[in-house]
This record gives sequence, C-alpha cells and structure tokens, in this order.
Amino acid sequence: MSTSVAEPITIGTITEPMRPELTINLSEKAASEVARIVSDQQSAGVAEKLYLRVRVVGGGCSGFQHKLDLDPNMNPKLDEVFAIHGVELVVDKRSLLYLDGVNIDFHDDLNKRGFSITNPTAKSTCGCGSSFSM
Repeated sequence: MSTSVAEPITIGTITEPMRPELTINLSEKAASEVARIVSDQQSAGVAEKLYLRVRVVGGGCSGFQHKLDLDPNMNPKLDEVFAIHGVELVVDKRSLLYLDGVNIDFHDDLNKRGFSITNPTAKSTCGCGSSFSM
C-alpha cells in the first residue's frame, strides 16, 4: 500500500502592492554641500551618523512646505532611505506621497546661496516660493 501526499491547493495569492518607482533627484553639487556640512558637524564633536531628511509639512500660505534637515534618527518602520551620490537621504513614508520627481539642488552664486527644492507635482506655489499646493 503506498501513501500519497496531497498536493496543496492554491486558492489565491497575496502580493504586496507594487509601488511605482519613486524618483528623488539630489544634484552632485547639493550632495557635495551636504557631505561638507556633515563633515563639519562631525569634526565639531557630533559623533553620530547624520542623514539628510527631506519631508513635507503643512504650512505656508499655499498649504505645504518642503523641509531639509540633518537628522541622526532613522526609523525603518516609518522611513525610506535612499543613497544618492554618497548621501543617505531619509524620507518618511507620508512625505513620499508628495515627493515623486522632486529635484534638490544647491546654489552658490552672487545672488543666491542655499538649497532649493523643485517639485514638478506641485499645482501652485506662493509668491515667495516657500510653500506649494497639491
């Protein structure tokens, strides 16, 4: 008498929803400036690892604002990490909804010095350009 093992019956499969490929662009000039700032911070005694955190917060006259910070904290349950030009960029999952296609650059010109964020999915911006609407 031979014993046979029943084949498992597949009723259906559960798959995680596919997230379309997210694009966040950090220019080489911006990455270089972030690396310089992080190096200066660590030379001054900040021993912990620092991430470049990009997020979207409510505020401004148009409703949303982009924020850039150096952050020693990264929560794998709440954050996504992207390595771009040697910089570890951290974005919370809620902000990811608003940052697809965003360009982060650094300017060091006679008339403008600092980081700029251009968001192609923004429907409008305020007069000074510090906030946007979706």
